Amino acid sequence: MTQNHDPAMLAKAETLTEALPYLQRYAGKTFVVKYGGHAMGDPEAARDFAEDVVLLQAVGINPVVVHGGGPQIGAMLKQLGVESSFVDGLRVTDKATAEVAEMVLSGKINKELVGWIAAAGGKAVGISGKDAGLVTATKVERTTKDPGSNIETAVDLGFVGEPSEIDPAIIYTVSAAGFIPVIAPIGVGKDGHTYNINADTMAGAIAAALGASRLFLLTDVPGVLDKYKNLLTDLRPADIKRLAEDGTISGGMIPKLETCVHAVEAGCEAAVVLDGRVPHAMLLEIFTAQGAGTLIRA
Repeated sequence: MTQNHDPAMLAKAETLTEALPYLQRYAGKTFVVKYGGHAMGDPEAARDFAEDVVLLQAVGINPVVVHGGGPQIGAMLKQLGVESSFVDGLRVTDKATAEVAEMVLSGKINKELVGWIAAAGGKAVGISGKDAGLVTATKVERTTKDPGSNIETAVDLGFVGEPSEIDPAIIYTVSAAGFIPVIAPIGVGKDGHTYNINADTMAGAIAAALGASRLFLLTDVPGVLDKYKNLLTDLRPADIKRLAEDGTISGGMIPKLETCVHAVEAGCEAAVVLDGRVPHAMLLEIFTAQGAGTLIRA
């Protein structure tokens, strides 16, 4: 009998043994994954993402997916001839826009993701924050400052909301039955109105309510970079405050990191900002010693 010392086979075995302590550590834990960015429009990236989520469930982790869909909403509004206006980069969501947003998020995108997970051998259930009272929303209040006079005025963004209450009962029920919850960022207010919610914010609030082991924000950047474009792999809230003050982090990364800080301070063990364009980035982050993104913990 000849021994097989094929280097590729040995490398695979070593990968599995490296993953073992992480598999043991995370068995039975809950991971909340925010899926968005340009990866959503790429079928190959969607297939990779679905395979990762199904693998997580197969090794005993409870994945919960929250998805965005800003570019898809914009494309559908254009297709339907619905005009959009923006204030400080935020879309003003009037009644017509809110209806299109719910149609795209809870309908088209949500069911596409459910389909990708099914194709990867998993079983997913698509819901929104309106189902079973999962997310109660309140209207977002924003102000804008006049650069000349420095006077702040209130801005009405319409039906844009943020989570004020989370009732995770439906997530526990769906997960316990062996299904993967896929959640659209839509909530209903106590006023009865439907609100469009930022997907990062929604994922952070759900991760906190579940006491999740990890919150993953899949983005279009490698993670948080220092001034020399090197990846910062481990941050605390005080580090993030300092990096924002000295201008190292700016723009869209600031609200993402604020979401991470809020989540870890409210009950989520740790949050990770990851590049969703990298194939299987989530598995590299979870199951290898070096990781793949920026970890934020309290």
